Amino acid sequence: MSTLSRNKFLLTFPDVMIPYLPPHLQSVQVIKWRWLVKFHFGEPHLHYELARAVRGDGWEIGFHCEARDRNLNQYLLHGFRRHLFEIKDCLGDSIEAEMWDRGWTKIYEVYPNAPLTTEYQVELGRRFAQIINCLHPVFIELRNSVAQVHR
Repeated sequence: MSTLSRNKFLLTFPDVMIPYLPPHLQSVQVIKWRWLVKFHFGEPHLHYELARAVRGDGWEIGFHCEARDRNLNQYLLHGFRRHLFEIKDCLGDSIEAEMWDRGWTKIYEVYPNAPLTTEYQVELGRRFAQIINCLHPVFIELRNSVAQVHR
């Protein structure tokens, strides 16, 4: 069992997680910082994120709506909330959908903390891929409906 520094854990996380995504989602783009990793499909402000949980002991993993347009963030949150029963059926009751800072919103869970081993990284990578695989079709549906309104 190999233990990783937090920096190494985050920097190598995309290489561990992305292969667990279905092939059509493996083109995800990655933005790495020393304290978090973001994954997006062309809109960096609407992204999946891995970061240490601010509240609670663990890692926050989920979808963040951090667009400059607060109305878009709200629309996406309400849309995800309309699908929350299906999302929880897919991912479990640990998933939350809520307002956040600066008019941002998020759909996420706090994954339990453990030593930063390569085995834990794989476990967290699999769970993160499950979250993306479940949430992304909902996001695409919501994003397409916004695009149609603004034509």
